[in-house]
Amino acid sequence: MNPAPTSPFTEEQTGYLNGFMAGVQQAPFLGQNAQGQFTDQEEESVFGTPLDDLCREELVKHEQNGLDCYDTILARAEEEKFASDGDIFRFKFHGLFYVTPAQESYMMRARIPGCALNSRQFRGFAQMSRDWANGIVDITTRGNLQIREILPANTVNILNTLIDLGLTSKGSGADNVRNITATPTTGFDKDELLDVMPYAKAMHHAILNNRDLYGMPRKFNISYDSGGAISVCADTNDIAYYAVTLNEPTADLEKGVYFRLQLCGITGHKQFASDTGLLVTPNESIALSSAILRVFIEHGDRTNRKKARLKYLVDDWGMPKFFEEVQKKLAFPLRYVAEDLCTKPQPKIKHGHIGTYKQADGKNYLGIVIPVGRMQNDTVETIADLADQFGNGDIRLTAWQNLIIPHIPDEKLADAQAAIKAAGLAYTATSISGGLVACTGNTGCKYAAANTKGNSVDLAAYLDQKVTLDQPINIHLTGCHHSCAQHYIGDIGMMATPVKLESGEKVEGYNIVLGGGVDDTQAIAREAFKAVPYTDIPPLIEKLLKTYQKNRTENETFAQYTAREKVEDLISA
Repeated sequence: MNPAPTSPFTEEQTGYLNGFMAGVQQAPFLGQNAQGQFTDQEEESVFGTPLDDLCREELVKHEQNGLDCYDTILARAEEEKFASDGDIFRFKFHGLFYVTPAQESYMMRARIPGCALNSRQFRGFAQMSRDWANGIVDITTRGNLQIREILPANTVNILNTLIDLGLTSKGSGADNVRNITATPTTGFDKDELLDVMPYAKAMHHAILNNRDLYGMPRKFNISYDSGGAISVCADTNDIAYYAVTLNEPTADLEKGVYFRLQLCGITGHKQFASDTGLLVTPNESIALSSAILRVFIEHGDRTNRKKARLKYLVDDWGMPKFFEEVQKKLAFPLRYVAEDLCTKPQPKIKHGHIGTYKQADGKNYLGIVIPVGRMQNDTVETIADLADQFGNGDIRLTAWQNLIIPHIPDEKLADAQAAIKAAGLAYTATSISGGLVACTGNTGCKYAAANTKGNSVDLAAYLDQKVTLDQPINIHLTGCHHSCAQHYIGDIGMMATPVKLESGEKVEGYNIVLGGGVDDTQAIAREAFKAVPYTDIPPLIEKLLKTYQKNRTENETFAQYTAREKVEDLISA
């Protein structure tokens, strides 16, 4: 034992202790009130929002970070039980979606950064789906992949195999930054200004390696457009980077290629991303995105899920205040440059995701039709083989639910085209089937009110028999208001809704909007028909298209035609 001190406190020490105890007696400290009872020093909150005000999902995240539920996934796999209660939401942080009652199983969504993967990875999805799912692989409208009908015992096998393939599903669901998309032809597109793949992948890794970039108020989308020929629908994203050329030097920037920032695209809420006036170097885009994400994390609404997207924070604050907060998190100054000093992005090739095209290096790429993005395992493996045999194993996925095989030399092109046909696939499409987009639908999603994929294929087959178009159109079918198939940007958009017939029977039906587009044809489609039973839709669309053909001006697109017509005239035509 240490001996007791033998010397008295110094005068300075005595004065300090007397003052400290006097303060204790006069005021609460460490959460103690005037009655000597201990209380919380301040009300517990999440980024300033009191716990009592948080919505259910925020409380679930507060109880346990979704990234920390892997042990629960292991335990449920061992017990062969599905997630329950808050874990249903937390499992989405690992890309596992419990889709009951549509299916008593999980769906797994992977991240495919920049929408690019190699043949080994692609083949791996076929093997995972064959061994542990339903034998089908789906391409989504964010250029990533999903597999379905996964039982609890197989979840760990799939998650670990995905990592072995060099991929991950972490953050592909719930309140996180979703798959980072990029122009699918970037790096070999002869019309592009910049290869954006390195920046899309850098953003992907920044998210994976910064834990604080998970668990935002709601989901978040980021996209990079290279200025190339194929749309990646960047203007539908929360953050959209468009490669542009600055034609005249400014006080801060030399002439050259930069990213122009657009913000707050959310077409399910009828809004495209709008120009911010900001120009950044490509390397600065990662830091800028991270700063935007952190401002959103700190100030986004965590009480009302309907108002929790970035759009609503910016609407509330205005752009100037928002970027004042962003600037505080950056080591470089934000630079505003007038739009007229930059080149306008060139028009996109509508349905340029299908067909045979020349690359910048003289080789070729083939856009292959994948009806509504759905592939059997054998098809996946065949495509991987074709990519190895005729290209370099590279495969690009698109926002249009199809895929591209690039890097095909001229001397192999005819054989590649023949092999695609021999495999029962197609690299050409009709003006209708080339622009067919559909969400999962009620066969695999609890929110959907109709079998969107089945209806899409049926509708395209009907229209291909009845109508021949010389202008491509896009038809988007989405199962609910979440608008995963982005129905508001389709020439013809359809959102599923139950329809009650005169007999009292309820059947699948759709609300129909007309005249949407993206990029250089940007428009939010207008609602024209409400609650139409699906069985009435094929002849209705046939009539619409034939009326368009009859009444259009020379080379007028369907979107242009519907934009100049009154909705009531379109309905009565």
